[in-house]
Amino acid sequence: MLFHFIILPFSHLIISSPNPLNPANMRFPLFFSLILVFFACQTPQSPETKSEPNPEDVRMIRSLFEDCLESGDTYALLEHLCLQIGPRLSGSENAAKAIDWTHNIMEKELGFDRVFRQDVMVPNWKRGEAEFCQIVGDPKPLSVLAIGGSVATPADGITAEVVEVQSLDEVDELGEAVRGKIVFYNRPFNQKSLSSGGGYGGAVDQRSQGAIRAAKNGAIASIIRSAGSGFDDVPHTGTHNYEDGVPRIPAAALGIISADRLTAALAQNPQTKVHLKMSCEWQDDAPSHNVIGEIKGSEHPDKIILVGGHIDSWDVGHGAHDDGAGCMHSIMALQTLRKLGYQPRHTLRAVMFINEENGSRGGKKYAELAKANNEQHIVAIESDGGGFTPRGFGLKGTPESLAKWRSWLPLFNPITISYINDGGGGVDIRPLHNETGTPMANLSVDGQRMFDLHHSPNDVFESVSRRELEMGTASLAALIYLVDKYGM
Repeated sequence: MLFHFIILPFSHLIISSPNPLNPANMRFPLFFSLILVFFACQTPQSPETKSEPNPEDVRMIRSLFEDCLESGDTYALLEHLCLQIGPRLSGSENAAKAIDWTHNIMEKELGFDRVFRQDVMVPNWKRGEAEFCQIVGDPKPLSVLAIGGSVATPADGITAEVVEVQSLDEVDELGEAVRGKIVFYNRPFNQKSLSSGGGYGGAVDQRSQGAIRAAKNGAIASIIRSAGSGFDDVPHTGTHNYEDGVPRIPAAALGIISADRLTAALAQNPQTKVHLKMSCEWQDDAPSHNVIGEIKGSEHPDKIILVGGHIDSWDVGHGAHDDGAGCMHSIMALQTLRKLGYQPRHTLRAVMFINEENGSRGGKKYAELAKANNEQHIVAIESDGGGFTPRGFGLKGTPESLAKWRSWLPLFNPITISYINDGGGGVDIRPLHNETGTPMANLSVDGQRMFDLHHSPNDVFESVSRRELEMGTASLAALIYLVDKYGM
């Protein structure tokens, strides 16, 4: 607007000049030209005048998405992992099979430049025989799973009265009233939360800390309403904690319908009893591995762009979304770039971390070795949100890096990547970030269904959409391409 206010008062002089070619009459056009130049130099660019995306980048990113969507290679790999190998709890035979298989895929079948392993000792917990839980007097059993890492009940089980609570603090308030009883944590997933992660976060403390609080007050077992978003009767497992000096009591999770049944029974009879039987056990730590595949950089081979997921999963379901999808995303993001003939400037590294679910030892070992070997990581990216539709990325880095990443958004179709959040990362790459200061990032997906499936028998290959999974691979490949080309 200021430009118009300054120019308009002089415009009549230019228009009305009787002979604009007469040198005596050229002072006003000259003044007008100087004003134009001045304001062209001083006025900042508006969003509408931003430079257009580099056509080469547009073509490459379009090609990445087209190739992934057409080939379905990520989906084919995930199918094998889920249906031929299955669940992969750390220390299990299936985890060892998955490690061997991913090593072979990257080395023999895809021909990555270098594939190697890092030795990791992992926790070794076994679920044992199927758990059993029943309201005394009700012939229909409750749907139950031991929470990962739980101790077993006595061989003939536990039978005791149940005390229902809504919070950890309520157990402390009841104190002696829970002694010799089973504490039932019944606070549900927060369905009001628009973020499924937020709903999960509002309930999961009962799983992670419930047994400790109950035991401190003399309870003999802890059961929870599953920390899931669904309304079925499929219980969710997950990990929980014990505390030195506090008795280790059995901990289990009920399906949502079973939790409702127990609530109804307690409403009718506050002295309701439950019989719980579990045979899980801890064994000695087991040897295992991180698996790493590399494509060497042509200009900066000692500088690494990492993308990874965790190859272990819980021992129920297939571990399809958590985190088979992230591992296959990582392998195929690198392979798709190679397939399209892209030669990276920096070394690209796909990492299959072990033991994210119940110890994070793979991520810790990776960070320890990276620091000891003085490895230079440009960025570490994790995919651990499931094989759902990609929506954006999160980045924990400098403000300058965040601004640069956000400048790349016009290269993506907004039905895929539409935002870059300030803050990101993952359980496996956080130790590297903490030890070395490496920026960390994550693929953000539309995870509204994640906690319907998470840590449960529902996390199976059949729950994965081929198109959604492949779009995740393409999104990661595109991000790796941009970081490799333009840096952080």
